[in-house]
Amino acid sequence: MTSELSPEIRQVEIVLPCNEIGKTLSFFTDRLGFRLHSIFPADDPSIALISNLGFRIRLDRNATGAAGSLRLICDNPGSIAEGALSLTAPNGTRIELLAADPALVIPPMQSSLVINQIKECDQWHTGRAGMLYRDLIPDRQGGRFIASHIRILEGGPVPDYVHFHKIRFQMIYCYKGWVRVVYEDQGEPFVLQAGDCVLQPPEIRHQVLECSPGMEVIEIGCPAEHLTGVDHDLQLPNATLNRKRSFGEPSQQFVRHEAKKAQWQPWRFVGFDSRDIGISSATGGLADVQVARLSE
Repeated sequence: MTSELSPEIRQVEIVLPCNEIGKTLSFFTDRLGFRLHSIFPADDPSIALISNLGFRIRLDRNATGAAGSLRLICDNPGSIAEGALSLTAPNGTRIELLAADPALVIPPMQSSLVINQIKECDQWHTGRAGMLYRDLIPDRQGGRFIASHIRILEGGPVPDYVHFHKIRFQMIYCYKGWVRVVYEDQGEPFVLQAGDCVLQPPEIRHQVLECSPGMEVIEIGCPAEHLTGVDHDLQLPNATLNRKRSFGEPSQQFVRHEAKKAQWQPWRFVGFDSRDIGISSATGGLADVQVARLSE
């Protein structure tokens, strides 16, 4: 298997210590479906080379160190070990069986009122792609929601990559400056200005391209802890244009709300106006977001 990263690397092997070559080899080949490639020497084997899906393991009787652990990503983990989610090979290697597409866990809601004002002493953490994050809901409302104040101090190109989030809900509101982004099936890159907002449906591929100095956005997502995956195959913008495409379950559509085109209406509180940014209709009522301001 030739490496895509370095043509000089022909194969990669994981070495596992193994006192019981015969029993361990039978465990991997008969029970887990690994393929035997070579065994040495024939009369008293001390090394066996096996593989599965291009992943190579060297069972070595002379190797030292811990037996380690392997994670096997499966369509149906329970079918491999009669319902168990872990196994132990005769050489001591722990085998963890994980679902290839695990269900999204939404923690129960623990409501709280949080008033968060920015202060000089606030802690910012360096997150993905070098962006600075400030937590706006420290208790995460029981893990159900996360709200992050995100900023990039230096303008210019952002070292981002095409990625997606395994989430139920996620929106981005541009608070200061501007940021240029691109989304799957939504056409050419565009610029979010201060006051603009996007709804990012579950697993839509997207990429942050560049921004102004001191750009700041507010990101709200559910659940609080969710996986960000990298898509190495898709290039954005992609050739398909389908702005009405549905993503995720329940079905959601991408929303780009531009503040300069917004229609302001009297809000439910006297002295305030609001604008609907279209999230309720795009999520089938899953979420509703409005922007409010003092009446002019």
